[in-house]
Amino acid sequence: MSLASSAFRWIGAAVFTILVPGTVTVLLPYYFLDQSVPGIRTWGPSQLAAAAIIVIGAAIYFRCLWDFVIAGRGLPGPVDHPKTLVVRGLYRYVRNPMYVGVLLVLIGEVLFFRSMTLLWYALIWLGVVHLNISLYEEPYLKHRFGESFGEYRKKVRRWIPRRPYQPSDTDNSR
Repeated sequence: MSLASSAFRWIGAAVFTILVPGTVTVLLPYYFLDQSVPGIRTWGPSQLAAAAIIVIGAAIYFRCLWDFVIAGRGLPGPVDHPKTLVVRGLYRYVRNPMYVGVLLVLIGEVLFFRSMTLLWYALIWLGVVHLNISLYEEPYLKHRFGESFGEYRKKVRRWIPRRPYQPSDTDNSR
């Protein structure tokens, strides 16, 4: 990977992160947050647990972003799709770990603010994401990566992790 293309991908990754997950996990929750939710002045055990969930979700997202840029040589957005199928790291356990990370951030926010509005928002977001994966992303990946994605799809669940996927020796999508 040339220095220019590497820089472009990292800048693109930062812009994508601000625009998409940033909007989903910061801007829209702030907008939807009940004005009746009191400001959190002191943190109790529930806020600490919620903050831990948010940090874990963010760490999952950033690990997956790293794999997209380094192993996939692309971005998660439609501007620069990965050139190879990413089946390493957390993608060995679940097909959509980046979305799982974002979902954990949203769940952490629900718990932190104790907001039913944010719970409904998170559930609607999950429904929209599930439809996007089912109707667009997975058909696109099947078309783009063929049997490599077919094998991966058979062995790795969409949402629920299980034992790690081990690509075959003939699979060059690591």
